[in-house]
Amino acid sequence: MNNNKWYKKPEMIVALSALLISLVTAAVGIYSAYIDRSYARASVWPRLEVSRSFGGEYFEYGITNSGNGPALIKYAVIQYKSKPIKYWRDIPSLPNFTQSHLGTRILSSQNSIKPIVYRGKAAKSFLDTDEFIEIEICYCSIYEECWLINRVNEPKPVDNCHVTQERAFLQ
Repeated sequence: MNNNKWYKKPEMIVALSALLISLVTAAVGIYSAYIDRSYARASVWPRLEVSRSFGGEYFEYGITNSGNGPALIKYAVIQYKSKPIKYWRDIPSLPNFTQSHLGTRILSSQNSIKPIVYRGKAAKSFLDTDEFIEIEICYCSIYEECWLINRVNEPKPVDNCHVTQERAFLQ
């Protein structure tokens, strides 16, 4: 009678080898899928930056998407003297200016918007008011990864973008 241990039989060695190769193959496949998902997210990562430009007779704010993918702007909050405003015209000391919509829009990669632009002799009134203006923008990637940005331009990851109607900038 043959007293070979079960794990020393040739068919068991082949079976265990096949099992080990299958487990290694599954682990490599899972890791590869993880890397592919990470690469896909990184390839469409938006990066918003808030800027201010001024000179003798002009003043403007700019929002630029310097990332790889589109930024889905969910909301903007503009505060003047620490109080949320709904429209730029809610700041009493500003002269007539050109404006564009800031909140709830899509900003494609390497593009920018200028939410407020002024050209004229009263540009100094904008510069004097600027120190009292705070800008906060919440935006997401197409994978619903979201960030919060302000004028410091250091995006902070957030779970989602929600704002109360009382704080939301409407323009």
